[in-house]
Amino acid sequence: MRVFVTGGTGLLGNTILRQLSGAGHDLIALVRGEPDSQVFDGIHTQFAHGDLQDKTAVENAVADCDAVIHSAGMIHLGWKRLDDSMAVNRDGTQTIVDACLHHDCKLVHVGTVNTLGIADRNGVANEDTPLDHAGGQIPCSYVLSKRAGNEVVLQGVKNGLKAVLVHPGFMLGPWDWKPSSGRMLLEVSKAWRPLAPSGGNSTCDSRDVAAATIRAAEKLLANEIPSGRQYILAGHNMRYLELWKAMTEAMGARQPIMRAGPAQRWIAGVAGDVVGKLLPHEVDFNSAAVGMSSQYHYYDSSRAQSELDYKIRPFEESLTDAANWICQHHLGN
Repeated sequence: MRVFVTGGTGLLGNTILRQLSGAGHDLIALVRGEPDSQVFDGIHTQFAHGDLQDKTAVENAVADCDAVIHSAGMIHLGWKRLDDSMAVNRDGTQTIVDACLHHDCKLVHVGTVNTLGIADRNGVANEDTPLDHAGGQIPCSYVLSKRAGNEVVLQGVKNGLKAVLVHPGFMLGPWDWKPSSGRMLLEVSKAWRPLAPSGGNSTCDSRDVAAATIRAAEKLLANEIPSGRQYILAGHNMRYLELWKAMTEAMGARQPIMRAGPAQRWIAGVAGDVVGKLLPHEVDFNSAAVGMSSQYHYYDSSRAQSELDYKIRPFEESLTDAANWICQHHLGN
């Protein structure tokens, strides 16, 4: 199949390109500038030059494709930059949807579990969990804009688009060039952090998520799954304290001691918000990010395991491979 992939410099998008290329598929990747030879080394693909606001570039790229995998997105876990986030995650998705409708092209849209309902500490959420369960997601720029992108796709489905949505958990793996989730590995290795966030997440491997995303495209083309179907691609549900201890061990760093308590979380959030108001940019430890890391983002991937043959490899394998790759490509940079 011929596939147009967005977000090819990101962790998931780059992994998707590598798997598609390795399987001999015909590819075209969206890039904003001159492609980085290191990032695309070993990937056999054409390039479409432009961004998600460049409707002509996207239309031309989609025109002769069988499927689009839209993995590009803007991640800002804070209260600011909502307009920027909407421009990418909502309006950019609209560009993709319009092109797919125009050329009768199938679409796999990469969302995030952060747009779905959440669990409490003793449960797990799935695709049908109400959005307001356990207090709901923190309505930061990332969550709001990615939900808006989902709605664009679902409206497209109502208009005749053949599309499915996949929602990855917290991904670890090689080829994290920017880095994205690999930033957490870098941060815990640079300085001792005695307190870990109080919540938890669902950690998965970007290679497993990529394989299931490609499988979704194949099944959509074969009319084996219904348009509008949504799939959680998550993994190992664990508290951040457990995750950070494993990360620091993998990076050869000092482990955290305990989870942050309510007072410590409040102080960190308020301090981050105050600093963010004094600076032209919002700092990472703002109250939105602190709030998100205090929730339990535990998810059940049974639907994807059943319908997309989604595999979840051992956590230790994902962490080891991610840590080794980060140390080789980023540590000290």
